[in-house]
Amino acid sequence: MKTFADIPAEKVVLDFPHFFVIKDGYPVSPGHCLIISKVVKETFFDLSIAERHELTEAIDDVKQFIETNHSPDGYNIGMNCGETAGQTVMHFHCHVIPRYEGDTANPRGGVRHCIPGKGNY
Repeated sequence: MKTFADIPAEKVVLDFPHFFVIKDGYPVSPGHCLIISKVVKETFFDLSIAERHELTEAIDDVKQFIETNHSPDGYNIGMNCGETAGQTVMHFHCHVIPRYEGDTANPRGGVRHCIPGKGNY
């Protein structure tokens, strides 16, 4: 099973009791970050209540971190839970993806576009 257990410390940009944050190695947009659990847990549904609360706070802190160097117009926050949902690294991580005016022709539908045709409603 591929995990994020071997991330070098110098890549960590923020640190929390249950999570650490890195810049995404394959960013969707400038500033794209990952919030990763320190203990290998597969999905969001495996996190404890305390971890879920901390995750919410971490998302806010990551937003502030991104905005120190970028000026996004919006955000997508995403977690792929399970292989069928597109998860390729079976170690919990949350994407914080800054979005910019004009980065796609028509953003309407957002994450619904992961299944062709479902974003058009």
